[in-house]
Amino acid sequence: MQHAVVSRDEWLTARRALLQAEKELTRLRDKVARQRRALPWVRIHKEYMFDTLDGPRTLADLFDGRSQLLVQHFMFAPGWKQGCPSCSFMADHTDGMNMHLATTTLR
Repeated sequence: MQHAVVSRDEWLTARRALLQAEKELTRLRDKVARQRRALPWVRIHKEYMFDTLDGPRTLADLFDGRSQLLVQHFMFAPGWKQGCPSCSFMADHTDGMNMHLATTTLR
Protein backbone atom coordinates (compact mmCIF):
# COMPACT_ATOMS: atom_id res chain seq x y z
CA MET A 1 0.00 0.00 0.00
CA GLN A 2 1.33 3.40 -0.95
CA HIS A 3 0.82 6.16 1.58
CA ALA A 4 0.33 9.73 0.51
CA VAL A 5 2.59 12.30 2.10
CA VAL A 6 0.56 15.39 2.87
CA SER A 7 0.71 18.61 4.83
CA ARG A 8 -0.18 18.66 8.51
CA ASP A 9 -3.48 20.43 7.71
CA GLU A 10 -4.46 17.74 5.19
CA TRP A 11 -3.54 15.04 7.68
CA LEU A 12 -5.59 16.76 10.39
CA THR A 13 -8.64 16.93 8.11
CA ALA A 14 -8.30 13.22 7.29
CA ARG A 15 -7.74 12.36 10.96
CA ARG A 16 -10.87 14.24 12.04
CA ALA A 17 -12.92 12.37 9.44
CA LEU A 18 -11.53 9.08 10.69
CA LEU A 19 -12.26 10.12 14.28
CA GLN A 20 -15.92 10.58 13.37
CA ALA A 21 -16.02 7.04 11.94
CA GLU A 22 -14.29 5.71 15.08
CA LYS A 23 -16.87 7.44 17.28
CA GLU A 24 -19.71 5.94 15.22
CA LEU A 25 -18.12 2.51 15.61
CA THR A 26 -17.78 3.03 19.38
CA ARG A 27 -21.44 4.06 19.68
CA LEU A 28 -22.52 1.04 17.64
CA ARG A 29 -20.32 -1.30 19.71
CA ASP A 30 -21.79 0.17 22.91
CA LYS A 31 -25.33 -0.33 21.54
CA VAL A 32 -24.61 -3.96 20.62
CA ALA A 33 -23.04 -4.54 24.05
CA ARG A 34 -26.20 -3.18 25.73
CA GLN A 35 -28.30 -5.51 23.57
CA ARG A 36 -26.06 -8.46 24.49
CA ARG A 37 -26.38 -7.70 28.22
CA ALA A 38 -30.17 -7.44 27.82
CA LEU A 39 -30.49 -10.91 26.30
CA PRO A 40 -32.58 -13.27 28.41
CA TRP A 41 -30.85 -16.02 30.33
CA VAL A 42 -31.38 -19.75 29.92
CA ARG A 43 -31.72 -22.05 32.89
CA ILE A 44 -29.44 -25.08 32.52
CA HIS A 45 -31.21 -28.30 33.51
CA LYS A 46 -28.70 -30.79 32.15
CA GLU A 47 -26.16 -32.14 34.64
CA TYR A 48 -22.91 -31.40 32.80
CA MET A 49 -19.82 -33.17 34.14
CA PHE A 50 -16.26 -31.89 33.64
CA ASP A 51 -12.91 -33.61 34.19
CA THR A 52 -10.83 -31.36 36.41
CA LEU A 53 -7.56 -31.66 38.31
CA ASP A 54 -9.73 -32.42 41.35
CA GLY A 55 -11.69 -35.12 39.54
CA PRO A 56 -15.17 -34.95 37.98
CA ARG A 57 -17.15 -31.82 38.83
CA THR A 58 -20.57 -30.56 37.81
CA LEU A 59 -21.15 -27.21 36.15
CA ALA A 60 -22.53 -25.88 39.44
CA ASP A 61 -19.37 -27.09 41.24
CA LEU A 62 -17.25 -25.00 38.87
CA PHE A 63 -18.99 -21.84 40.07
CA ASP A 64 -17.63 -22.56 43.54
CA GLY A 65 -20.38 -20.46 45.14
CA ARG A 66 -19.89 -17.49 42.82
CA SER A 67 -22.53 -15.93 40.61
CA GLN A 68 -20.50 -15.93 37.39
CA LEU A 69 -18.25 -18.36 35.56
CA LEU A 70 -15.64 -17.37 32.98
CA VAL A 71 -15.61 -19.70 29.98
CA GLN A 72 -13.15 -19.47 27.12
CA HIS A 73 -13.43 -21.29 23.82
CA PHE A 74 -10.03 -22.91 23.24
CA MET A 75 -9.41 -24.05 19.67
CA PHE A 76 -7.53 -27.31 19.21
CA ALA A 77 -8.06 -29.00 15.84
CA PRO A 78 -7.55 -32.67 15.04
CA GLY A 79 -3.98 -33.23 13.93
CA TRP A 80 -2.63 -30.13 15.68
CA LYS A 81 0.33 -30.71 17.97
CA GLN A 82 -0.52 -27.53 19.93
CA GLY A 83 -3.57 -25.40 20.54
CA CYS A 84 -4.34 -22.14 18.76
CA PRO A 85 -1.53 -19.64 19.52
CA SER A 86 -3.98 -16.88 20.54
CA CYS A 87 -6.02 -19.26 22.70
CA SER A 88 -2.82 -20.54 24.29
CA PHE A 89 -1.66 -17.01 25.03
CA MET A 90 -4.97 -16.20 26.74
CA ALA A 91 -4.94 -19.46 28.71
CA ASP A 92 -1.35 -18.82 29.84
CA HIS A 93 -2.34 -15.44 31.28
CA THR A 94 -5.57 -16.16 33.17
CA ASP A 95 -3.77 -16.71 36.48
CA GLY A 96 -3.26 -12.97 36.83
CA MET A 97 -7.04 -12.50 36.74
CA ASN A 98 -7.81 -15.14 39.36
CA MET A 99 -7.71 -12.83 42.39
CA HIS A 100 -10.07 -10.41 40.63
CA LEU A 101 -12.40 -13.11 39.36
CA ALA A 102 -12.60 -14.63 42.83
CA THR A 103 -14.12 -11.42 44.20
CA THR A 104 -16.42 -10.60 41.28
CA THR A 105 -20.11 -10.87 41.99
CA LEU A 106 -23.15 -10.28 39.81
CA ARG A 107 -24.49 -6.78 40.28
